[in-house]
Amino acid sequence: MFAVLKTGGKQYKVQAGDILRVEKLAADAGDKVQFNEILMVGGDSVTVGAPTVAGAAVQAEVIAQIKGEKVIHFVKRRRKHSSQRTKGHRQQLTLLRVTEVIASGAAATGVMAATGTADARRAAHEGGAAAKAAE
Repeated sequence: MFAVLKTGGKQYKVQAGDILRVEKLAADAGDKVQFNEILMVGGDSVTVGAPTVAGAAVQAEVIAQIKGEKVIHFVKRRRKHSSQRTKGHRQQLTLLRVTEVIASGAAATGVMAATGTADARRAAHEGGAAAKAAE
């Protein structure tokens, strides 16, 4: 059985046992996470979501938080007063091992949903503002 999941603005076709690198998630090594945004589930029969498949999920175990390869951005301006500038970047990634593809009944599993670091910061910020307003 396979599934197509969406995370970090990208889509991944996965099945149980696959190892993938995704945009950084707010989880530590050893945690179990669940992806609820499933676009398609396949196997004996194929289910295509509109836009997502209701009740479907993919569970994965976080192996490690890693960095991607270094990307060099080199800018050279010619003509008058020529200048050069070099900037580097290493993307923050999360290494995952897919443990299970669930076709239906994903809400009852109790595994924490996979969220990116921006979502985690936003939730903490909104939670902090709500706590101050309650006082």
